[in-house]
Amino acid sequence: MSSTGDEAAAGGLCAVHMPRTARTVTDMPRVGRFPAVQPGQPAIERLSPTSELIGFRGPTACAAAGITYRQLDYWARTGLLEPSVRTAYPATSQRLYSFRDVLLLKIVKRLLDAGVSLQNIRVAVAHLQSADQADLAGLTLMCDGATVYECTTPQQVVDLLKGGQGVFGIAVGAVWQELELTLGRLHSERTDTGETQVGHDPADELAQRRNRAV
Repeated sequence: MSSTGDEAAAGGLCAVHMPRTARTVTDMPRVGRFPAVQPGQPAIERLSPTSELIGFRGPTACAAAGITYRQLDYWARTGLLEPSVRTAYPATSQRLYSFRDVLLLKIVKRLLDAGVSLQNIRVAVAHLQSADQADLAGLTLMCDGATVYECTTPQQVVDLLKGGQGVFGIAVGAVWQELELTLGRLHSERTDTGETQVGHDPADELAQRRNRAV
């Protein structure tokens, strides 16, 4: 049975505490459903997975983050990480996650695998949610299994290692690039039109061209 993170032992306060106030889920915008594009209408331009107009449903978020749907549901219901685009309320709607949401899901999974306590992960998530998205790619998260440290320069990483701390590191920029490629191959939903944006895998397109050339 996959762990949801609730079994992790409580740890001390996380070192990523910052003076700014993290946004709560209720502060995040909610985007409702829109009618799908009708047949015969011109195709809408393909958007990057990082676009604010793109959202990902639960199964897609799970596949990209490497987690189970049980974990996704548990983290949403307990407030660890709810979707910022659309929640599951009312019951007829489906959760819709932004690129940042899926990025955080992937980071949470890695922190849990490293043995970081759920208490510290909650603090880290709140901090990352409040950070500007443009700044996330330059961050490195270091942890020693109990505390999470945020590093913004290579020297800070070196200083942690010299002090015998930070035995596990997450380069957020590398996770970002990996996730962008993964999500580009999976289906997504445009929040302005409700249109399903079909995943695009360059390898599949190359294979199709080779088959046509035979």
